[in-house]
Amino acid sequence: MELSLFDVLGPVMIGPSSSHTAGAARLADVARQIAGEFVHVSFGLHGSFARTYRGHGTDRALVAGALGLSPQDERLRRAFDLARERGVAFDFYPTHVEGAHENTVVMTFRSADGRERTIEGASLGGGRIRICRIDDYPAEITADAPTLVILQQDRQGMVSHVTQILAERGINIAVMRLSRTARGEIACCVIEVDGELPAGLVERVAGVPGGLSARAVR
Repeated sequence: MELSLFDVLGPVMIGPSSSHTAGAARLADVARQIAGEFVHVSFGLHGSFARTYRGHGTDRALVAGALGLSPQDERLRRAFDLARERGVAFDFYPTHVEGAHENTVVMTFRSADGRERTIEGASLGGGRIRICRIDDYPAEITADAPTLVILQQDRQGMVSHVTQILAERGINIAVMRLSRTARGEIACCVIEVDGELPAGLVERVAGVPGGLSARAVR
């Protein structure tokens, strides 16, 4: 088995645990980028997260990530106070997700107009994460590469419109995953790319006929 120095030493972070602290912060930060603007976030904690979240600082790390703080930001310890200062409400509750990783959290972001987006993810250790589900759509997002998350009408030609936009910008697609709840309804398209996502790209993709929303994870 090949191991990198990062795997042995772990990420640069505010401790005490790479999975319960650094990974939790990264997980909530990626979820925030997918969810967009919000005024309230609920964290449903599964498995080990539910049992040890206070002692390992998982609660503060999750709130910090939802505020956009990195795992090495020293303000992580003050995450609760920072959230209140910004007018962001939060709560925690135990939950059970069948078959899920021990360090799983279900995050429900609520916007000022009452819209909700629920994102399930897991902290895998060493600061690595995986977004497993976005609302009712299976996902497989590690955030190891710049990623587009697109909600769109499930109809012919939608994917080709998006790929054409990327091709025009000289962006190479590394991985693409598409899921839907039923034929002809809403589909979730996740695209990992090589290189950076240029300014204006997300707005262009969201403006495709039949597109509902587009978010970038960087």
